[in-house]
Amino acid sequence: MARNNFGDRDDSEFVDKLVHINRVAKVVKGGRRFGFAALVVVGDQKGRVGFGHGKAREVPEAIRKATETAKKGMIRVPLREGRTLHHDIHGRHGAGKVLLRAAPPGTGIIAGGPMRAVFECVGVQDVVTKSQGSSNPYNMVRATFEALKNQVSPRTVAAKRGKKVADIIGRRSRGRAVDAEAVEQETETADA
Repeated sequence: MARNNFGDRDDSEFVDKLVHINRVAKVVKGGRRFGFAALVVVGDQKGRVGFGHGKAREVPEAIRKATETAKKGMIRVPLREGRTLHHDIHGRHGAGKVLLRAAPPGTGIIAGGPMRAVFECVGVQDVVTKSQGSSNPYNMVRATFEALKNQVSPRTVAAKRGKKVADIIGRRSRGRAVDAEAVEQETETADA
């Protein structure tokens, strides 16, 4: 099997973003030995995303290891209309706390560094975020993933309750004119 470089690979369905690279030193008798640790986020921009951490003596090797780890641990995130989240969610990992909010069309990705990479890889186009506490990229990425794991679509809520999507959507938005059948079709295409 031939190895490809970071930017040149066969499985072009995935987009990968290098979030952070850290140089570490091991002190030995003759001086210092340097190594590198890489944090990478990988996604297909259609709702699947994963992150990975890799360490090696050389930067490309660390990135390759991190990318492989990210592909192994991918999660599926249900998206509303294929562009934003279904509801507001909180996530936390260690001292890193994040708040993710759904946004109307045209808002864009309003997020800081590590969170922006996650949303670009997952395929979210409109979202507003706030990070509190730790700004450590590892904690921010893990907190964002914790939040995204708790994202549920109206279709899955309806299935758990044994109801129709129209019942759940209609009850929540009586004041607004929402076509429940259109929402159900959107969630079916987003989950497919």
